[in-house]
Amino acid sequence: MRRTVFNEDHEAFRETIRAFIEAEVVPVYDEWLAAGQAPRDFYRKLGELGVFGIEVPEEFGGAGEESFKFQAVVTEECARAGVSFGGSSVHTGLCLPYVTAYATEEQKKRWLPGFASGETMFAIAMTEPGTGSDLAGMKTTAKLSADGSHYVLNGAKTFITGGVHADRVIVCARTAPATKEDRRAGISLFVVDTASDGYTVGRKLDKLGLKTSDTAELSFTDVRIPLEDLLGEEGKGFSYLGQNLPQERLAIAVGAYAQAAAAIRFTKAYVQDRTVFGQSVASFQNTKFELAACQAEVDAAQAVVDRALDAHDVRELTAADAASAKLFCTEVAARVIDRCLQLHGGYGYMNEYPIARLYADNRVNRIYGGTSEVMKSIIAKSMGL
Repeated sequence: MRRTVFNEDHEAFRETIRAFIEAEVVPVYDEWLAAGQAPRDFYRKLGELGVFGIEVPEEFGGAGEESFKFQAVVTEECARAGVSFGGSSVHTGLCLPYVTAYATEEQKKRWLPGFASGETMFAIAMTEPGTGSDLAGMKTTAKLSADGSHYVLNGAKTFITGGVHADRVIVCARTAPATKEDRRAGISLFVVDTASDGYTVGRKLDKLGLKTSDTAELSFTDVRIPLEDLLGEEGKGFSYLGQNLPQERLAIAVGAYAQAAAAIRFTKAYVQDRTVFGQSVASFQNTKFELAACQAEVDAAQAVVDRALDAHDVRELTAADAASAKLFCTEVAARVIDRCLQLHGGYGYMNEYPIARLYADNRVNRIYGGTSEVMKSIIAKSMGL
């Protein structure tokens, strides 16, 4: 069916991104995989192309767009080509909304021009060793100094996407203990300069998939944070985190749908070319039925994604809507990619084939941004259960 979620501007942008990927990413992608990350200079190229500045206000060097659909186009085109832009999706998809929503004008002047150009890469540090999805259980602290001139940050974070290349990291830390009535109280957000004394990038984590995304452990030992780097109001960090979760989960849903669609594209090409018992794999009825079933599921996921994108653009995407989209699309993608890998036979298990990388990359979709079980809890609560 014809998609109506994107307009002419989105499609023109899609052509630009597709050409950029073919010229700048595909030829060197194997090198990125071997290195375990995209090169830092690549992010400056994305800045020059305008990718990072799409939703940055014009007065700070961006295009001033408010639609998330441009980011969705980037996600779809990366999946279509079987590549990734490394940790940059966190830079734009997760970090920018916090800066635009909660930063002061002075902070925006300091941070957003470099954000848009790719000179200043952002990451966000929420998860801690031993706490996982329980953000209220975080132990990292930021205590106001005795003279009130700065905060002192101590603690550790893990699974930080973009953590190796980041120049600024939005760190969630306790500025006050939790209360018996509210475990979420006392959490604040800080935009920390990664060049600060006591700030340490630990291991670059060896993940199952997403090999070009630099995911790291971070530690903080008496890191001095200037007062002017507090983001928003002290103690309101947890509520700020909740405000951006629907967009984060929508982004994951879009990525999962796009990966599933790409899996069908890769598999169709493979089975048409691969010959078994004197005929193409595509000619067998089982192949046709499997791919037809996969296509039907992807069509349904596309409808869910498109409806959610439209709702988000008019600020009507609820937490339950986003949870439902994420749950459905990630589960569909898991089934579709698995079936597509099966149609590749033994070659599907080889990392040189994009279906194998998709299989590994896709698995985390049902974990990060809230597990499938958490999504079900959110949906059930919205049903009054």
